[in-house]
Amino acid sequence: MNDRSREVFRRVVEGYLQSGQPVGSRSLTRDFSEKVSAATIRNVMQDLEYLGLLESPHVSAGRIPSQTGLRLFVDSLLEVDPVATADREKLDATRASNERDLATMLDNVGNALSSITQGASQVLSPKHEAPLKHIEFVSLAADRALVVLVFADGHVENRVFTPPPGLP
Repeated sequence: MNDRSREVFRRVVEGYLQSGQPVGSRSLTRDFSEKVSAATIRNVMQDLEYLGLLESPHVSAGRIPSQTGLRLFVDSLLEVDPVATADREKLDATRASNERDLATMLDNVGNALSSITQGASQVLSPKHEAPLKHIEFVSLAADRALVVLVFADGHVENRVFTPPPGLP
């Protein structure tokens, strides 16, 4: 990929990630560092589409990155700013907390990441695969109950939930 193709590709991906909309050649001509016509950019975009890096949602639309294109962007073109010291300290403090409940700890980490990035975050924990040894239900109120799961390896999880109406 030559420099012009790389620049067009990078700008299409960044534009799409910012807006969620297809990026057209005319919008790229306004921001391009050198004077390039919309037709030239369309030709480059067509070449990138042929390579499988861009897609066109419909005939008259601009282009969006394909899954392959997004992978290439993340692996080789994405420029990430270093994490600020204050943000790193915030994450370290969250990670080093004495929180023993995994769900609460993951929730705290997700909140810290969301605060730092000013975006949404989602933190998932791996599914526990050990056999279930014991299960116990505890009524907390008419509309709230607690289930305690004890696994064969000693791992314990608990969840508060709303039971179906009519259960004791």
